[in-house]
Amino acid sequence: MSQKESGQWDALRFGKTLAYFGIIPFIGSISWLQELFTGRSEKKQQNQGGDNKMGVVLVAGATGGVGKRVVRRLLAKGYRVRAIARDPDRAKALLGDKVEIVFGDITIPETLTAEVMRDVRAIVSGIGVRVQPVEGDTPERDKYNQGIKFYQPEIVGDTPENVEYRGIKNLVQAAAANLNRDGEKLVFDFTKPSADLKETWGALDDVVMGGVSESSIRFANDTAVFFGNVSTANSGGFASVRTRNFNPGINLSGYEGIELRVRGDGKRYKFFIRSNSAWDGIGYAYSFDTVYNIWTTVRIPFKDLIPVFRAKTVKDAAPIDASQIYSFQLMLSKFEYDGQLNPKFQPGLFQLEVESIKAYGGKTLPKFVMVSSAGVTRPGRPGINLEEEPPAVRLNDQLGGILTWKLRGEEVLRQSRIPYTIIRPCALTEEAGGKALMFDQGDNIKGKVSREDVAELCVYSLEQPKACNVTFEVKEAENGEVAKNWERLFSSLKSDELAVK
Repeated sequence: MSQKESGQWDALRFGKTLAYFGIIPFIGSISWLQELFTGRSEKKQQNQGGDNKMGVVLVAGATGGVGKRVVRRLLAKGYRVRAIARDPDRAKALLGDKVEIVFGDITIPETLTAEVMRDVRAIVSGIGVRVQPVEGDTPERDKYNQGIKFYQPEIVGDTPENVEYRGIKNLVQAAAANLNRDGEKLVFDFTKPSADLKETWGALDDVVMGGVSESSIRFANDTAVFFGNVSTANSGGFASVRTRNFNPGINLSGYEGIELRVRGDGKRYKFFIRSNSAWDGIGYAYSFDTVYNIWTTVRIPFKDLIPVFRAKTVKDAAPIDASQIYSFQLMLSKFEYDGQLNPKFQPGLFQLEVESIKAYGGKTLPKFVMVSSAGVTRPGRPGINLEEEPPAVRLNDQLGGILTWKLRGEEVLRQSRIPYTIIRPCALTEEAGGKALMFDQGDNIKGKVSREDVAELCVYSLEQPKACNVTFEVKEAENGEVAKNWERLFSSLKSDELAVK
């Protein structure tokens, strides 16, 4: 036989491949054998987004009355949560170990670093100046939190201008520079490879079929580089890199497909997506051509994926279930489908650079949820009877223009082009949540609302297209504890663009 037809099969590499992906059938519970092959003990591979939520939600004001409740609800719903804090030790003690705590001060823009914003998909801001009675309060702020009326409130610490306006402005500017475009979810960002990301991808070559092709993936120069030598010896002819199974699967329902940013060598490659956790199950494939040394964007519509099993199309397979994506795979193969040859295949060296993998075509969702306050437009409004207004309106000037600066902060966010939700709660209470809510626009209503319900509203807004680009007031309705009809509540609102026309 010629060298082209046969080669030395590498049994050790075969074993390492199976061990890397956790599929050695005879290992059972003998974890030491997997450590021998892989250099580490077996562990579950977490997806990049954390459960079914892609990316990180950054919470500003996370130690405040609303913020700490937002954190708890985000964690309960499976989000990855990062809290920005001026005192990380205090924040950790309050929020627990499941929250990533980073140092930052929104009034100091230099602290809003790329590391603070890394992988952030959305921001919830519950920041606000500290208000308390002049006569003082308990360390737990019992008077303030329980809603006890006090005649002479005062601001402790930083000024409303610095926090409610300049701080929000700094946070919005950092968000605008780092958040993804509308309708996208960043799945893998190879320009910022983390240790977890590097442990996610591994080589899967024709050695598993007796071939001798070799490939690898390395992270350098702000890209992931899939490279190697593909050979047709021993009836082989493919090289690939694949992710370990995401645990749990990634939810990309509501998106049209996957977008790759690549620079290739003129060859034709395949991209596979699997929507089941079985190792040797159906994969959904898409072939794409590259241009030598030119960056290109490849869009892979879910509807155009071809269901295949061991390079043969599966005629009666259901469409891919985008709500549970378990793995991705990049491949260079001699074959297309059903025995057809890849017209651009050549054995030998190859290289494909990948900058990012995104989901595209999704609905526009809020990326910045801001907790403001009812009453922000009332100071100085003609016709206002201050005696009938809440204390914050009556004492706006005495409190450093707190509502005036909150309104300025809102305006910064509205003008930023970031999809947003601005929530203006009426008087906040420590009462139990679960109350029926009333939404309104125009800044006229008065009343009260539980911090628990405002926190729930913040988290709910993150996944609701109808919550995009709206500003509204919220208070507790009078009909007690009922299941909230979020669809009805948000359907009653006009977007800010429509409201000004």
